[in-house]
Amino acid sequence: MARVRPFRGMRPVPDKIAQVASPPYDVLNSAEARIKVKGNPVSFLHIVKPEIDLPEEIDLHDPKVYAKAGENLRKFISDGVMRQDDVPCYYVYKLRMGDHEQVGIVVAASAEEYEQDLIKKHEFTRPDKENDRMTHIDSLNAQCGPVFLTYRADAKIDTLISKAMQEEPVYDFTGDYDVQHTLYIISNADEVEAIRKAFEAVPALYVADGHHRSAAGTRVAKARREANANHTGEEEYNFWLAVIFPDNQMKILDYNRVVQDLNGNTKEQFISRIEEKFTVTAYNPSCSGCCDRAYHPEGFHCFGMYIDSQWYKLRALEHSYDAADPIKSLDVSIMQENLLNPILGIDDPRTNTRINFVGGIRGLGELEKLVDSGDFKVAFALYPTSIDQLLAVADAGEVMPPKSTWFEPKLASGVVVHMLD
Repeated sequence: MARVRPFRGMRPVPDKIAQVASPPYDVLNSAEARIKVKGNPVSFLHIVKPEIDLPEEIDLHDPKVYAKAGENLRKFISDGVMRQDDVPCYYVYKLRMGDHEQVGIVVAASAEEYEQDLIKKHEFTRPDKENDRMTHIDSLNAQCGPVFLTYRADAKIDTLISKAMQEEPVYDFTGDYDVQHTLYIISNADEVEAIRKAFEAVPALYVADGHHRSAAGTRVAKARREANANHTGEEEYNFWLAVIFPDNQMKILDYNRVVQDLNGNTKEQFISRIEEKFTVTAYNPSCSGCCDRAYHPEGFHCFGMYIDSQWYKLRALEHSYDAADPIKSLDVSIMQENLLNPILGIDDPRTNTRINFVGGIRGLGELEKLVDSGDFKVAFALYPTSIDQLLAVADAGEVMPPKSTWFEPKLASGVVVHMLD
């Protein structure tokens, strides 16, 4: 059973949506956010990256930063930039990037079901990041960064969502990376109830992106539950903001790696050691004039490597990994266990400062740029993890290695906010 609840969304007035909607808080750093908001006082970055309105030297976890977030949200509301819907609603959220389209539904997801593992996870979280998101939620008394959930597609839900999209959208705008964002409101009581009941038949939801936000939302619920002697379980704080997409519409891009040095190896020694677990072939595009010289892995267990202005194709040797294990058979695991750790000394990619990660939305040209700059010695391009692999790991109660999935297109922040009172 998936318990998802409609709620009275706090939303930008229609003529402000394109100015308000912003990238998620963790996509831009502070310097990039300060540049992006120039000339736009109503960008939602003022709420998800509130340090941009404070001196540049301020610590990101200073209480003044969180207080500024709450102050900015209250100002958006008092100035009429955002208004709250009169009745509890669901919201249909369509994303279109190029020829890819996916349609989800904005809901308030149950913190209790998260605690019961009816909302399944596939990543570890860090307490410091949970604390950051929890303090941000408390300062706003609202959740503004939606958790990206998925579920195994259901024909009945598809039909209900398609029906809602026959109405005129309340928003239709183009955001970063030319992604089109379209929002429809479902406020009719009968339609709302039909959706609520349809999700009751869904056995489980899965966190696709937003593990820290979902963990923080659940911690806020627990803290407020314990502090409320009259707790009923129906209070808004028992639920957190989510957008749920069916699994058959999800798009996962590659999540690539760059490393600063060869861990004391010469290039020749490095390649020789790689050949113990991979076939290594120099890659030269068949078209000599091709502007994209990069090797794009064409399937699982194939990897691209860029070093000294040359791309190589790496293929994992059979029996170099456990094909029956849902974790060890992942390409990110093969890369980590057979190359990054034993050869390059990257023992823990979460904490090792010699490795960095590059989302596939930036393209393989970004890997070339980083290596050619001299800041990094070698780059690795990976084939994207599949949604089936993600679900299998979550169903097994296992945890994926860090930086396994990069979901695109990204949800915008500020499109719908979930107030906690």
